[in-house]
Amino acid sequence: MNLFKTNGIVLRTVKYGETSVIVSIFTDLFGIQSYLVNGIRTSSKKTQSKVNLFQPGAILQLVVYHNDLKKLQRIKESNWNYLYEHIFFKVAKNAVAMFIVELLTKCLKQPETSHELFQFAEDILIHLDKSNETEMANYPLFFATHLATFLGLQITDNYSAKNNILDLQEGLFIAEKPPHPYFLEEPYSNITSQLLKIMQPYELVQIKINKDVRRVMMTAFQNYYALHIQDFGMMKSVPVLQTVISG
Repeated sequence: MNLFKTNGIVLRTVKYGETSVIVSIFTDLFGIQSYLVNGIRTSSKKTQSKVNLFQPGAILQLVVYHNDLKKLQRIKESNWNYLYEHIFFKVAKNAVAMFIVELLTKCLKQPETSHELFQFAEDILIHLDKSNETEMANYPLFFATHLATFLGLQITDNYSAKNNILDLQEGLFIAEKPPHPYFLEEPYSNITSQLLKIMQPYELVQIKINKDVRRVMMTAFQNYYALHIQDFGMMKSVPVLQTVISG
């Protein structure tokens, strides 16, 4: 097997055997890959520092062995690419990061490479770590609306005074209620249009909404992904977000 250098975002870690783990990582070079990491579930200080590397949301520099014919790859070297100041220690920011990680996990089911999506996800997590409270509260909505673009599920921003109902099934704004329950009316449709226009996370301070509005929109965006991605199911992180983000 050949060796490659790549950055990666840890999505999930599960125990394997007595002392090992299998880590699902969204890599820049190879998309989602599973890696067997041996012997890190022991009590020594050296292995404990390695365990910390594989927390969901961690952004790593990796040297990996890769073989397209194998489902389980191996890691030769792993180090922090970006060391968070807040995400692993502050409850609200951690909840947002876990939402980002869960949404990526549910949407990226094949090991397809997408450098642009990886850069977007990496930048989002780094900006989240540095964000203020207002930006942070709107991060899940921003990420949910913009992730869809990279997946070919972009909502068409044709919002207007006439077309002010967002049809979640069709992914565009329409003038009359559709014959199904998956739609957003005012003010939620207008807010969605505002979110689609925002290109940088620091602009999220412009979106002035409260937790009740966010709750409705988070449910709607969860439905949007469930309508368009097979076996999407329900997100465990959404109820947690709605509890810890009160602004």
